Amino acid sequence: MADKPAKPTNSPEGAAAGELSALEEAFRKFAVHGDTRATGKEMHGKNWSKLCKDCQIIDGKNVTTTDVDIVFSKIKGKAVRTITFEQFKEALQELSKKRFKGKSDEEALQEMYKLIEGKGPGLTGVTKTVASPTVSRLTDTSKFTGSHKERFDASGKGKGRAGREDLVDNSGYVSGYKHAGTYDHKVQGNKLSCRNSLYTETMPRCTFIFLFSPMDL
Repeated sequence: MADKPAKPTNSPEGAAAGELSALEEAFRKFAVHGDTRATGKEMHGKNWSKLCKDCQIIDGKNVTTTDVDIVFSKIKGKAVRTITFEQFKEALQELSKKRFKGKSDEEALQEMYKLIEGKGPGLTGVTKTVASPTVSRLTDTSKFTGSHKERFDASGKGKGRAGREDLVDNSGYVSGYKHAGTYDHKVQGNKLSCRNSLYTETMPRCTFIFLFSPMDL
């Protein structure tokens, strides 16, 4: 007679085992944060504190930063600075009693796991750029003076090499002359004006000669 397939069990132990995989993943993310040489198998005290802050285990009421530090020192070995994943779970069990008062030990531990599962290191504590009058004054090119002013044009764009070196101007114009390149345009305009003037002045004479030629007299 063939054996009947075993029925799936919905025991709390099975649920807890599934939850621990997500818990261990979060542990590894925080364990390697800020340390390129970390393997994710052990966690330093600094990253442990960050995990407790980012995952809101520290609520400032039931669990404080001091509580987190005390538990970490209690769980880790005397000669080491890190805790393993198993020690991590022991530390969470210690804190869960304080964080979720009024609940059973198992319920408190599960609530603690929920705070951590699926989480990763955030950007809390990272310095943000702040608009400062001092910085604005140092980066405003319109207020530059002396040689620094010559490195930028009126729009604030850098002139590149021309703003850093004294380039020789072979155009034939005096340095700083604002009407460079307009001479040819003026000459051509004057020639055209003279031609129009000559045409206007000679037009009546040609007409007069045409109207009163010797042949008609």
